[in-house]
Amino acid sequence: MTLTTDQLVQCFKALGDPTRIRLVGLLAGGERTVKDLTDILAQSQPRISRHLRLLADAGLVERSREGAWVYYRLGGDAVRVSIARAAIAALDAGSTDLRRDTERLADVKERNRAAADAYFAEHAAEWDRIRALHVPESDVEAAMLAAAGPGPFRAMLDIGTGTGRMLELFADRYGRATGVDRSQPMLALARANLERSGHGHARVRAGDILSLAVPQAAFDLVVIHQVLHFIDAPEDAVSEAVRALAPGGRLVIADFAPHNLEFLRSDHAHRRFGFSHAQMRRWMVAAGLSGVVATNLKPAGGSADPLTVTIWSGLAHAAAKSAGGSNQPFDGDAR
Repeated sequence: MTLTTDQLVQCFKALGDPTRIRLVGLLAGGERTVKDLTDILAQSQPRISRHLRLLADAGLVERSREGAWVYYRLGGDAVRVSIARAAIAALDAGSTDLRRDTERLADVKERNRAAADAYFAEHAAEWDRIRALHVPESDVEAAMLAAAGPGPFRAMLDIGTGTGRMLELFADRYGRATGVDRSQPMLALARANLERSGHGHARVRAGDILSLAVPQAAFDLVVIHQVLHFIDAPEDAVSEAVRALAPGGRLVIADFAPHNLEFLRSDHAHRRFGFSHAQMRRWMVAAGLSGVVATNLKPAGGSADPLTVTIWSGLAHAAAKSAGGSNQPFDGDAR
């Protein structure tokens, strides 16, 4: 793709402001809400929205609405993204404004993580019941088993393991398995559940799903069950999951289709209002998967809660893209 002279000039004009350059730099690291950006730049919402509108008019950023929140990210076409990234790369990373932006972005991410962690700690004991409020969990589990295939799998990774239910569900299909979660209350409950069910070939450990401390290409099956809507950068979690997949391994994701139920954000700490087929497929393919398929599980007719759960799956057609790591099976410490 190429740009006309007028389009190129519009891009340069849009970048010709210190605040808009800083906004582009922040969005280069992933999607952010207007609230996040106003907190980081310490500017009013109308001012930030005006700058974002100018960047969007130039095609340098895109917006998507999820309920009452609007998310912004870098524009979709390669030429404009390359222009934006070139401008960012030319900046002095040690400048006071950029250093402050980086620090405040880290604070915003930590605040969002802390809110999710507090929710998990409060609701650990009733987590499985909460998950069953919408589409019957038995239907979701059956669809995940079907999407994964019969195995057997040498090693399985459950990202955001929660109560360890996925480790129990797939127990007869893997040789060994590891569940990773940030929440210590969740991990304690998962360990108790695994011990009670006699699944000694599964372990759980603390870990950050956006920076998995697992070897590269170590797992034949990776599952992410109702986790992505709790985090700010779900595409990064997908990329991390694919990094852990062995060639030919399968990733299976269960999460909500797009919706507008605000109570899930206010009462249940959801950060994202579900994901479309196109959005998730784009992330999965970009991370290195092929054969991506999606299956919708709609609620029963007449349900007052219109949530739909979608199951996505895809195959790793090559070794994970990130450098480093090991191809040896992961036998992590469960302590």
